[in-house]
Amino acid sequence: MRQQTISDEIQISGFGIHTGKESTLILSPLSENSGIIFQRTDLQGKPKIEANFKNVISTDRSTCIKKNNAEVKTVEHLLAAITGSQIDNLLIQINNIEVPILDGSAKIFTKKIKEIGITKQNAKKNYFKIHKKIFFRDKNSGSSYLVEPSNKLSIKVELSYNPKFLNNQIAVLEDINKFGEEISECRTFSFLHEIEGLVNKDLIRGGNLNNSVIINAKEVKGETKDLLIREFGEENITFEKGKLLNKQKLRYDNEPARHKLLDLIGDFSLLSPNLLAKITCFKPGHKNNFEFVKNLNNIMIEENRKIAPVINFDEKPFYDLNQIKEILPHREPFLFIDEIRELGDDYIIGIKYVKKEEDYFKGHFPNEPIMPGVLQLETMAQAGGVLILSTVENPQDYLTFFMKIDNAKFKKKVVPGDTIIFRLNLISPIRRGLCHMHGKGFVNGEIVVEGDLLAQIAKKQ
Repeated sequence: MRQQTISDEIQISGFGIHTGKESTLILSPLSENSGIIFQRTDLQGKPKIEANFKNVISTDRSTCIKKNNAEVKTVEHLLAAITGSQIDNLLIQINNIEVPILDGSAKIFTKKIKEIGITKQNAKKNYFKIHKKIFFRDKNSGSSYLVEPSNKLSIKVELSYNPKFLNNQIAVLEDINKFGEEISECRTFSFLHEIEGLVNKDLIRGGNLNNSVIINAKEVKGETKDLLIREFGEENITFEKGKLLNKQKLRYDNEPARHKLLDLIGDFSLLSPNLLAKITCFKPGHKNNFEFVKNLNNIMIEENRKIAPVINFDEKPFYDLNQIKEILPHREPFLFIDEIRELGDDYIIGIKYVKKEEDYFKGHFPNEPIMPGVLQLETMAQAGGVLILSTVENPQDYLTFFMKIDNAKFKKKVVPGDTIIFRLNLISPIRRGLCHMHGKGFVNGEIVVEGDLLAQIAKKQ
């Protein structure tokens, strides 16, 4: 499938449930491979924050992201609507700190996206696919997560908070295309006896009878009861056990479980909006969603490093040989990398077409030509050089010097006619021009070479 964005701008205003502050969102189309980006237009420089789990700073009753001094609170409902609408690229400008709660669900966000329309883009979607069963359990809360391989995203959520009111409540979404009609309108919920604690934490300043489901599971009296009567008026609420505080009815019998599923989609989108997996959760919550996403990311990084990237050679490369020459100083016969197929913030995928005419075959086992292992590492290093130099302005003004190679392994012969697919991932963030990478080369889906490379960039003399 191809990437998608919205067809035109969307503007939405409202109050944040925790801060009580009013904000306006402007959702705008973005070009392919941009991702989902928030922008604080009220702050100096209008800083941007990528919707990525690495930017999460708080999961106390909502999910909040921050980069440098820019923060956006309660992003999960909007992100769920974006994921449910299968949007890949979007700019979200916001003029305050918190996303509006609206009616407590993702219904209005989803409706606005559907009304404005969706535009297909040329680039293919980037999928995050699970390759093996992964289980996580939090001993303190009893929450558990099971993720299994699948060719589509499906989610099952079970709640068991109260033996009488939320015992064994189950919600299932078999197809993300059904998000709008089955999940989007399900509202955030809490128990009435939790309200006092949330108020004491300075949360739910913007909470009201119309943007949340408040379930009364225990007898309410004293200061909490007086507080609610003063806030909402005795005629508008009920303290009858088993009822909703605002005297309304649930939109679905299992609305709380469906809302937890909604939250999970929003939180998991911070890992990948196009996750392919079968997910089964018991008592999910923002904190454990985040912990599991981090755990899942670490596991998948290791798994994906063992699997050859899938390349469509009919598509135009990210950089062809002439474009690589504009970045790297190498020239024939010592320029070995032929194409760059993908380039991300922390990884690169490059191609080497091993041709029988290459100069080194004239002297390296000429009767049975084999590509020297050191030249396989050099080719890998050249791909890594493109990754490093892509992080600086005017890369043609810099050189890359490799300082160390560790754990180099050569596992299979590479011969004329082979195509090596190299993938390099950062081991740690690039700092002070130093770059530490792990690379693997694949031929026909099998690893032929791998190693850890340490390099430094420096301006040309």
